[in-house]
Amino acid sequence: MASPTAVNGMSEAPDRTFPAADVENEMNPGMNTKVEVDPVSSAVAASLEAKEQAEAARQQKEREKDAMQSLKSAILISAAVVAVAGAIFAISKKLREK
Repeated sequence: MASPTAVNGMSEAPDRTFPAADVENEMNPGMNTKVEVDPVSSAVAASLEAKEQAEAARQQKEREKDAMQSLKSAILISAAVVAVAGAIFAISKKLREK
């Protein structure tokens, strides 16, 4: 095997060793306080979360609107039923008096 030649104090052979592993942080991820965050993916995740929250709020408002609409309908229908029942009762009372 030929030994790498040095040019200006630097060898021509590439460094073929792996970087040292941080075993302590790899084995205990909860203890790792130096977390690097990719700003682009963080911004994408934040905007996605904001969109999801806005969609959830919109759906909640629609459900409340639907609930109010069904309550109004129920009240109007029950009022109509009571009015019809009262009219029938009044008519039958008048017919009995004659």
